[in-house]
Amino acid sequence: MVVAHKRREPATMKVHPSALYGKLFWLLPHHRLPGSLLSPHRLLRQYSCSKTELVTAVDLVSYWKDVFEANGIPEAQASSEYIVSHILGAKTFQSLSASSISTPLSAKQRDQVQQLCAKRLQRMPVQYVLGEWDFQDLTLKMKPPVFIPRPETESRVVAIDKLEAAVNLTKENAERLQLQKRVKILHHDVFSSSWEYLLPWGLVDTIVSNPPYIFHEDMSHLAAEILRYEDLGALEGGLDGMNVIKEVLNLTSYILKDLGSVFLEVDPRHPEMVKTWLHSHPDLSLFVSATHKDFCGKPRFLHIQKYQRRS
Repeated sequence: MVVAHKRREPATMKVHPSALYGKLFWLLPHHRLPGSLLSPHRLLRQYSCSKTELVTAVDLVSYWKDVFEANGIPEAQASSEYIVSHILGAKTFQSLSASSISTPLSAKQRDQVQQLCAKRLQRMPVQYVLGEWDFQDLTLKMKPPVFIPRPETESRVVAIDKLEAAVNLTKENAERLQLQKRVKILHHDVFSSSWEYLLPWGLVDTIVSNPPYIFHEDMSHLAAEILRYEDLGALEGGLDGMNVIKEVLNLTSYILKDLGSVFLEVDPRHPEMVKTWLHSHPDLSLFVSATHKDFCGKPRFLHIQKYQRRS
């Protein structure tokens, strides 16, 4: 079972001559460059008119990487590679053939790259820019504000989300991939109705949840990619970030099998808070079995288990 709680300002480009001047000189038509660097809109307009025979995939990746870096866009190299690869029909830049990398792109392809890169300049996550993302061996459609799938959340599941857009997109992906018999998708809010709603599907072995867990005071500090495009209601967990976590654990005690597991993504401050809260709610029969760190070494994943009932 998966319990998943599962804006736009024009970007201001800060292009620096030192990083881009050389590329602009040969990417743009052969006429005299102005004394000062081109304005952002003129930069993109003249870039789109550049000579086709000079612009290969390598050229575009290098050019847009510099533009992204000059504008403070995270993962500039990867973003430019994913976008160019997508337009050329590949998943990654490394999977492109040598001829694809060295062959000049058509004017239409260069325009398509420019349109997608313009979205990335507005801090739209690259998964939303491409409109799809791979999840294990599946390719799923993606669009904001539905959460981007992470590789730690696959199984045969009952999938629950309170956001109708997320439910509809999940159904569309399930039907397209012919997974309807393996995935039961429910539009449900853990705050709005009782746990009996889920009983027709029986007790479950495992619950995986990425609940809203961000402290209210931290919401304003989130990256622009998140604030502008993701569902903020699926992020904020209240003053202490625990509002939905508590509801998920309350629900867990009713629908999880004995010795079953709950896996929660949480804030690094939450492991001790969750332990304390469970100690004060012994009726839930739950305990923290393990805490796992993310790639930055922060404790952000909880493994919670249900006690075996005494016979």
